[in-house]
Amino acid sequence: MYLPKEVKYAIDMLKKSGFSAYVVGGAVRDALRGQKPHDYDLCTSATPEQMKEVFNCERKIETGISHGTLTILIDDKPLEITTFRKETDYTDFRRPDNISFVKSIDEDLSRRDFTVNAIAYSPYDGFIDLFNGRKDLENKILRAVGNADERFSEDALRILRGFRMSSEYGFEIEQNTKNALKSNANLLLNISAERISTELMRLLCGRYAGRVLREFTDVFGVILPEISPMKGLEQRNPYHIYDVLEHSIRAVEQVKADPVLRFSALYHDTGKPDCMTIDENGIGHFYSHPKISKKYAEFRTQQLKLSKAIRDEIVFLVEYHDNFIKDEPHIIRRKLAKFGETRFRNLIRLQKADSISRGTHEEYLPYFIKLEKLLNDIVNEKPCLTVKTLAVNGYDLINLGFKGKQIGDILNKMLGFVLENPEYNKKETLLDLVKEGKI
Repeated sequence: MYLPKEVKYAIDMLKKSGFSAYVVGGAVRDALRGQKPHDYDLCTSATPEQMKEVFNCERKIETGISHGTLTILIDDKPLEITTFRKETDYTDFRRPDNISFVKSIDEDLSRRDFTVNAIAYSPYDGFIDLFNGRKDLENKILRAVGNADERFSEDALRILRGFRMSSEYGFEIEQNTKNALKSNANLLLNISAERISTELMRLLCGRYAGRVLREFTDVFGVILPEISPMKGLEQRNPYHIYDVLEHSIRAVEQVKADPVLRFSALYHDTGKPDCMTIDENGIGHFYSHPKISKKYAEFRTQQLKLSKAIRDEIVFLVEYHDNFIKDEPHIIRRKLAKFGETRFRNLIRLQKADSISRGTHEEYLPYFIKLEKLLNDIVNEKPCLTVKTLAVNGYDLINLGFKGKQIGDILNKMLGFVLENPEYNKKETLLDLVKEGKI
């Protein structure tokens, strides 16, 4: 296994001082998967005080020292090194009440979550794989270390971490681990919203997110209760062949792997269970469902404590997902002026995924291809979309004798006119129209 020079240096320094040291966790897992690790975590038999002596010439950060972690700066690159430890008593289902240092790598690996994360490596000892994590990696199996119920009751966030790894890497979850994930689902209510949202948004962007959402809907319902009523709700109309949840999951799979788009796709129809009606012909209708879905998206994104910027984007997309967009240039320019390019593009992406995921009308796809091409053509023309890009400004209107509120009103009317007729965005032309009272 390749190790960066600073990692090899740290292991060598500890080894020369009589301590064992290993790379552990995600770095080993990713390397064995043929991926370049993002960062390297080390564990060692040395205590924090002993580590400080070993690295007495290096700069150190001691913020995690009470938990046995010392950060060493080697060539200005931070490297976390943690003393072998065991953990007991998790009264908050997240952090251990008691931590004790141990001398054995075996005990340290035994406290970890999944077998694929419980592999250690040292250039001196090779791989230490007590739980057959390499075999599980090879077979793409996600299996808890030891007793699965104990692992998840120790740290309930491991439930979402397992789903996220399954979503990102395509791991199948081993049956005992699967059972424990489901039976311990309510423990997620003890985890902070920030930690849940971090794992959830990554999970939704995984290549296999749809598969995980389908299989573990009941677990997700603990943290996203709005999706539970969608399961099994047949839509009973010619526009949909899937129930509301399956349609929404298919929309998640259709849209690009962006957390805002993926969450919006999952939540865009959450309002349907509340407003479904059946007409005299047995046809299902969902009048005003975007309005209700918007409220659910607004509430849930607040509960998850997502940033205001992300919340605003999700709520916008859910609110407007059902608004039909005519494929006419002046309509596109007006939408660009109103929403901005990024929001408008994302709205089209969501609407496209929503339409395709109905599984009914094949003509939807050519329509959206045409709409996207029209949008690209208009953007490339660099049209006037704001008052600031008009060929006329407030000073020009002052010179014509206009004052105060009149100026803003005329500029806004002028922008509306130019959005419909972009070829008229010329100073003389616009001023002539003002003089003639046409604007």
